[in-house]
Amino acid sequence: MAPLLRFAPSPTGALHLGGLRTALYNYLYARKTGGKWILRIEDTDRSRAVPGAVDGIRNALDWAGLDYDYGPSKGGPHAPYYQSERLDLYHSYANKLLDSGHAYRCFCSPDKLAATREKLARTGSNSTYDKTCLHLTEEEAARRVRAGEKSIVRLNDGRLPVRPPGFDLVFRNLKDAHASLPTDPVLLKSDLFPTYHLASVVDDYEMGITHVVRGEEWLPSLPLHLDLYAALGLPSPQFAHLPILLNPDGTKMSKRKGDVQVLEYARRGWEPNAVLNWLALAGWGVQHDASSSSPSPSSKQAPDSTTIMSMEEMIRNFDFSVVTHRRSVLDPVKLEFINKHHLMQLMSSPGGLQSLAERAKPYVKEAYPDSPHSATSHLERVIFALQGRTTKLSDLPSLAPFFFREPEYSSAEAQKMRQTLSDDHYDVVIHSLLSRLRGVSASWDVPVLAEMLHDENAKSSLKQKEYMTILRHALTAMKTGPSVADILYVLGPEWSIARLQALI
Repeated sequence: MAPLLRFAPSPTGALHLGGLRTALYNYLYARKTGGKWILRIEDTDRSRAVPGAVDGIRNALDWAGLDYDYGPSKGGPHAPYYQSERLDLYHSYANKLLDSGHAYRCFCSPDKLAATREKLARTGSNSTYDKTCLHLTEEEAARRVRAGEKSIVRLNDGRLPVRPPGFDLVFRNLKDAHASLPTDPVLLKSDLFPTYHLASVVDDYEMGITHVVRGEEWLPSLPLHLDLYAALGLPSPQFAHLPILLNPDGTKMSKRKGDVQVLEYARRGWEPNAVLNWLALAGWGVQHDASSSSPSPSSKQAPDSTTIMSMEEMIRNFDFSVVTHRRSVLDPVKLEFINKHHLMQLMSSPGGLQSLAERAKPYVKEAYPDSPHSATSHLERVIFALQGRTTKLSDLPSLAPFFFREPEYSSAEAQKMRQTLSDDHYDVVIHSLLSRLRGVSASWDVPVLAEMLHDENAKSSLKQKEYMTILRHALTAMKTGPSVADILYVLGPEWSIARLQALI
């Protein structure tokens, strides 16, 4: 059977980078193995739902190019894909557990439950509930339900089948972690909505999920989920828990922080494939032996954390055995390196330069709304001239403002440059260059311009640094930028000549 995976976010906020990496790993494994993956919205916690969050999640996946096979707006054989629309299914499975004695109804009020926890804690007990309602007869429980009393459904952890500890594709052989679970965990809440645990297990079985790939924060819940599969007599999928990604300061990522939200990276102009490349390599490390929980001495190294990879290469190289056990810090410097190289690859691909120019246009228009220099053809030349200097497309307006407006000769940087230049030399260089430029407008390209500048420099008897600094000041009013030949080419004959003529 072909693998079937699912990405199951809760609509409690914007999709952040950690969630995008989880979606990416689901996507990579599904595509590598010829399987499919589902987008499932786990919206059973109504108190934490954020309006518009589902649209935000879908928009973020769409920006990243992670196309799910089944889910909201697409449909599929496992619909509906919102858990809030599957309540009857969860009630059916809760009743199965009640009928088999693997679960029971609890009528304790929140105040009573809090008092019980405090009492147990004072006695030094690790239990979180005293199982009061476990001893109710079926008749008494049924009578209280008919009387309208609110209740929850708890798992009876004293009736669970014996099973071996779980196995994880990332963390390998796991130790028994039942001691960390609450006593008789809640499966169905008093509002008749399931907890994550029941809903997740039921949906993964009903949808035929073969591999559950999710964050490390769910690893402590794995024993409970395996217990539910065993209590219901259902086969469990394979699990892979991904170590948590950390902010540069070592803190855990949060949906509430805008600086790790996926759509914020889209807004800032980062390349989606570069962000995916960055996330894919965050946590790739030494390959593990399949039968061991520790790295094998003969293991080969996984890709370096700044290896430039296309989506096809990520799919081909992906393997859960190269995901490390340690939490990884997302280094923004690595993203800058990766993004810059993805931009350079796009420039050399068919139609890539035009695509980049179209995407850069909104950033230029936002920065210089009155500039007449935002045509796609002009932006193509700008992007090409700035290759190797551009970290992301949104940098273009600030990186080379002289391509979109007149130079700011009054700036502190420009004035400081001008003070180092001789007035006589400045005037001679500008006049001589203007004369030459008027004669080459018909063959305006970088090699011709570069050769002309070389000749003019030799004729001036000035050192190359002084000569080029004069022209850089005259054309840009900035110390750094592309070569002067590239600057002239991008500006074109009319604008270049007009700019130099205005100085005279």
